[in-house]
Parts: sequence; C-alpha cells; structure tokens
Amino acid sequence: MKLLLHICCAPCALYPLRVLREQGLEVHGFFYNPNIHPYQEFKRRLATLEDYAAGQSLPLRVDRRYDLEEFLRQVVYREEQRCRFCYALRLRAAAIAARQDNCDAFSATLLYSRFQKHDLIRELGEQIGQEVGVPFYYADFRLGWQEGVDESRRLGLYRQNYCGCIYSEKERFCKAD
Repeated sequence: MKLLLHICCAPCALYPLRVLREQGLEVHGFFYNPNIHPYQEFKRRLATLEDYAAGQSLPLRVDRRYDLEEFLRQVVYREEQRCRFCYALRLRAAAIAARQDNCDAFSATLLYSRFQKHDLIRELGEQIGQEVGVPFYYADFRLGWQEGVDESRRLGLYRQNYCGCIYSEKERFCKAD
C-alpha cells in the first residue's frame, strides 16, 4: 500500500516512518505547514526534514507555499478552534496530494504527538478522506513518543519547542507577569 504521510517536522516523523515501513507500507512524505510561525522557523523545520528524508530514502513532496495569511484568516476571532482549522487545512492538502500521487491512503505525523487532539485529527482525517476520495489511515503513534524523542536527539535533529503557530508560540513563551 502506498501511503502519503503529512509531516509537520522531522522529529515527529521518525517513529511513524519506522512503524509504517515495518508494516510493509510504501511511505511518501508530504510537507505543507502554512501555520508555522515565524518564517525562519518554517524554513528550519523544512530544511531539517529534507536532510532527514534524504538520509532515509523517503520520497518527499514539498509544498513550499508559506500561506500564513490563509491560516490566520481561518483562525482569527476563532482562536479557541484554531487546531480544528489548522488540522483541516493541512489534512485536506495531504488528501489532495495523495489523490494526485495515486496513493492508497494518507495519514499524518500529528498522530505521534502527545500534545495533539487525536480524536479531532481522526474525525477530520476520515471526513476529508471521504470528501476527497482517499482513505485516512489512523494509527496511534503516541506509543513511540519517547523513542522518537530519544532518536531525534541522538541524530542531532533540530527540535522545536512549540507546535508551530503563533498562538502556540505565545502560549509556550509568554508567561503572565
């Protein structure tokens, strides 16, 4: 089975890629993350992923558009729902890319993080998969969280310390005085 894996960053790809390959899947990576702020962070995550993918012989499709404005248009005044809009934006792009690349299914490394909303990701992935005509492949990769963290450190990969969007950056670094 050929699976398109939406990848938010290299460290989050380590464990899912290993598991999916062990299951015999032909994995192709896909990077589309217009939510990441600031632009230098976007570039650093992409560069780290491209280096990692090359070393893993992982075919990687990259959508280099930095459409931060589109992400913000969807979220502004609905910040409490920002993850829903962010997930949907990226999962829809992945499903469309999977259809274009004749993949049998698509998934996301978002399912690796302990900090993401798995039920929402699964719900949106399955809904978008039905709409686009490519099944969403759900797997709970959180079981390998620590393994992936340890491996990414061993490899010396750049590890970010917030989800990616301007709101998560604020929550991580802006502490009330």
